Amino acid sequence: MAYNSDRKGYETKDGGLIRINGGDKVRIDIYEGNEREKGGHTRDTINYDTNTGKGSIDQHNADKSEKSSTDVICFLTTACMKYFQENFDDNCYELTVLRWFRDNFVSKEDKEHYYEVAPIIVETINKEEQSGIIYDYIYDNIVDYCVEQIEQGHYDKAYSRYKNSVLTLEEQFARPLLEKRLVKSLKLGI
Repeated sequence: MAYNSDRKGYETKDGGLIRINGGDKVRIDIYEGNEREKGGHTRDTINYDTNTGKGSIDQHNADKSEKSSTDVICFLTTACMKYFQENFDDNCYELTVLRWFRDNFVSKEDKEHYYEVAPIIVETINKEEQSGIIYDYIYDNIVDYCVEQIEQGHYDKAYSRYKNSVLTLEEQFARPLLEKRLVKSLKLGI
């Protein structure tokens, strides 16, 4: 990918465009087709607040007849953002590789489970005094490891590390919060 100053973004091999705006609130627009032509492109937009770890993915088709928005809190993205800090952009190599892997190899059930527990994991980690150390660990031991395995074509190793890591992080960070919420709701008779 190369930066195209006329289009103000990174042009993909197939003529699409990735446009990145940074700061505390990151916005990444990913276009298929010419973004300057009305109705001539599809767009995925990733919005992410580096302070809260919350974000969304918004999508529309070429004629905008189909639109969707999904709230996401991704601990892998958060780990990358913490790791790269002010130099982060959502177009970083690691996240591009992981998204490709997710879209092509991760089962629907595992993706659904991840999106169910990831917000709770991020919420709990963000409350930790040493959250930066935790995110560094996630980057070094999940993100970086999985990317290396994917690059070498060891998809099974990457998938295994990803899946086991999600389960481990869920056990460590999500389960205690879920149990507290369950006990509270039982006490309140909800």
